[in-house]
Amino acid sequence: MKDHVLIIDDDKELCALLAQYLELQGFEVSSIHDGAEAVTHLQQQEYDTLVLDVMLPGMMGLDVLRKIRDFTDTPVLMLTARGEDTDRIVGLEMGADDYLPKPCNPRELAARLRAILRRSQLTDINESQTEVSVGSTTLNSANRTAIHRGVSLNLTSAEFNLLMILLKRAGKIVDKDTLSQEGLGRPLSAYDRSVDVHVSKIRRKLANAGGKELIVSVRGLGYQFAVDGGY
Repeated sequence: MKDHVLIIDDDKELCALLAQYLELQGFEVSSIHDGAEAVTHLQQQEYDTLVLDVMLPGMMGLDVLRKIRDFTDTPVLMLTARGEDTDRIVGLEMGADDYLPKPCNPRELAARLRAILRRSQLTDINESQTEVSVGSTTLNSANRTAIHRGVSLNLTSAEFNLLMILLKRAGKIVDKDTLSQEGLGRPLSAYDRSVDVHVSKIRRKLANAGGKELIVSVRGLGYQFAVDGGY
């Protein structure tokens, strides 16, 4: 069964171009060119992943993302204007799984979508340890649940993968290259703050569940899940 992608972008020519390439790569592709229409549509129709442009008429892409995150956790890849770091960071903080600057290379888009879909799989057939617990934090890769002190953390797929990596290496420093490669499915590129933004969100969710200071920043090296830290 083909993975169904919805492209939300007002550039109809670009949508047609991307759809043509993605369909050749084995995806099923649909397009919507209006933000408000996309929100209404997504309340009735499910997709495997979304490609969402930041710049949309009527309702901006970030507003679309904010609204759909109230009712769906479908993975979202944001298309941002080249050089607009603020849009990328805000998008990740609001629940986007990844981003690409426009104009984007269709081949890279396909690769990013495959990475997103891989990490959003409910079960990894090569995963021998489905549940990992450190202190009061428990992650289950079979049903993609994350619990701290009995409270659900409601992690995105990217956040879940990054926290799972840190938990499995609890007490050890994990460099950002490893986190990006294993958690986001791509090498860490220069000036890419995706890992930092996702980790920041995980920290806030842990803190809201009573788990403060569990993820420690090690300057110039990476992050560490504190075995005996937190509350």
